[in-house]
Amino acid sequence: MLFSTSEVYGDPLVHPQKESYWGNVNPVGVRGCYDESKRFAEAITMAYHRVHKLDTKIIRIFNTYGPRMRNHDGRVVPNFIDQALHNKPITVYGKGKQTRSFCYIDDLVEAICRLMMKEAFEPVNLGNPCEFTIMQLARLVIKLTGSKSRILFKELPCDDPKQRRPDITRARKLLGWSPQIALEDGLKRTITWFSA
Repeated sequence: MLFSTSEVYGDPLVHPQKESYWGNVNPVGVRGCYDESKRFAEAITMAYHRVHKLDTKIIRIFNTYGPRMRNHDGRVVPNFIDQALHNKPITVYGKGKQTRSFCYIDDLVEAICRLMMKEAFEPVNLGNPCEFTIMQLARLVIKLTGSKSRILFKELPCDDPKQRRPDITRARKLLGWSPQIALEDGLKRTITWFSA
């Protein structure tokens, strides 16, 4: 099983993103190494499936969060929670209008387990199709932590995707799966872990 990523879609021109979409990636941009390495991994996995008849699975994971994340790993959810718990400024890039979808880890693990039992080799999007702006996430984290943090705006990084939301039609049909844990509930659980 290859753990791929929604980064294969780059800064998508199609919304929401279906598995059939080939993406909009800048191969020589600042994110190119990560994006293209995942795209290559998918290509080589499919080559081994076709040539050597290996039983392969490819999952494209969209933003996932939950307890046990490292607080300084650069991902938006642990960054915001750590900043809020320490009453530090919440760092928002651009105007915070870019969107993401956030899937709680328990939902993702359930989908992975179901996929392992299926005869399927094409990529499958796994994520939560509920879409939020980064500003909405920042405000929600401040509210749930009771933080005194203010929001600090910084320049938007090059090639940062403007929107990201999975089309999970394939996962629903193939696995009978859709995420069950709402963002607010998942954040409460994650904040409790970070607080401890």
